[in-house]
Amino acid sequence: MPFSHDGRFHLFYLQDENHHQGLDGLGGHQWAHASTEDLVHWDHHPMALAITMDWEGSICTGSTFFHEGTYHAFYATRKRDYTQHLGHAVSVNGIDFEKTSPNPFASPPRGYSVFDYRDPFVFKDETGRFQMLVTAKLEDFPLHHGGGCLMRLSSGDLWRWDVEGPLLFPAGGADYRHVPECPDYFFWNGWYYLLFGLELRTYYRMSRQPFGPWIRPPADCLTNSMPGVTKTAPFGRDRRIGVGWIGSRQGDKDTGSWLWAGHTAFREIIQLPDGQLGTRFPDEMTPAVGPALPLAFQPLTPGVSGRPDSIWLEAAGSQETAALTGVPRSFRLRCRVRPEPGTYGFGLGLRGAGSFESFYALSFSGPRRTVKLERESIDCVDEISNSFDLQVVLKDDIIDVCIAGRRCLVNRLGELQGDRMFFWCESGTVAFDQVEVELVV
Repeated sequence: MPFSHDGRFHLFYLQDENHHQGLDGLGGHQWAHASTEDLVHWDHHPMALAITMDWEGSICTGSTFFHEGTYHAFYATRKRDYTQHLGHAVSVNGIDFEKTSPNPFASPPRGYSVFDYRDPFVFKDETGRFQMLVTAKLEDFPLHHGGGCLMRLSSGDLWRWDVEGPLLFPAGGADYRHVPECPDYFFWNGWYYLLFGLELRTYYRMSRQPFGPWIRPPADCLTNSMPGVTKTAPFGRDRRIGVGWIGSRQGDKDTGSWLWAGHTAFREIIQLPDGQLGTRFPDEMTPAVGPALPLAFQPLTPGVSGRPDSIWLEAAGSQETAALTGVPRSFRLRCRVRPEPGTYGFGLGLRGAGSFESFYALSFSGPRRTVKLERESIDCVDEISNSFDLQVVLKDDIIDVCIAGRRCLVNRLGELQGDRMFFWCESGTVAFDQVEVELVV
């Protein structure tokens, strides 16, 4: 739950207990807090919002808003009976918060599910009125399993709130089965943006008007399912930083399950000329690296030529593969990828072993405009049909990918320990130029 004020970037986040199993499956969440002025040096503060009452099962996601010398934290509480209600806390220094009374101050209105009323996000509109977006679910909805929406409330003083009704039902088709979570809203260079999560993926809509009509962009999914439910805050001059979370894994990459809680993942949010949004690595948070490594180059099939820093694969209806050997476990790869028109697919095999025997597959499909990192994927990646810059960071069990400085993909993959990196091409031609592999220190 990022928040920015007076030159300082604050990260409020949910401290999870036993992978959401605490307090009989309620999670036992509480708001933890860290802050920074440069995204490099962080101060860790006391718990901002803790469970202090017997009826509180989980302090859920919310938002922070500063107004006239006071920090206002709006949050949801999941009670021991699993119903969800809204809470409000205040602070004079942004660190020590005190819950206000009545607590909770709002519950689901008549006609809405008592088990879906959470994630309040507060902002001030152009008229000076305060607005709150809340995850909600309309009970009387014409489609089975439907009704998930973002509810809008409004206030003149941040204390008394009026229900205005649904602002957005996220989409048609299968999306109706899911409740949109963790909304985010901001205005940026002539566009209004509305972000929300569906099954952990972060989606967005855009509009020239404060409350729509909303445009659904072609690449409306801002992330893969990791980093989960990314929310944003301004940072510095005309910048926005998004933060989501990467869950823990139990078991192997194919049959294992995901667990709640793990690591935070930071993204620089970028605005493209047509108003669409993209993501890239924040420069300040890219891991420190050593000098480029002198790796050995090995062609594995006949249609391969080149050297360690420039690899050419020509696959006429087949697959061609090369390898770099002696690759460390944690490293950063930077290169320029040049697929020729009509190339079907190409990619990398990370932490590989043998002759293309085992590896983590980072796959690019130009015709389908998709990029996959094992079971995680992103769509509508037009950039991979032409030449693009590629950056991949492997650190411990996390693999993070940035494509053309505008689309990102991340996964947690820790089982394989191979020291080979494969380059492959299927039915077409691709060159990997300016290949540089650096040790992450």
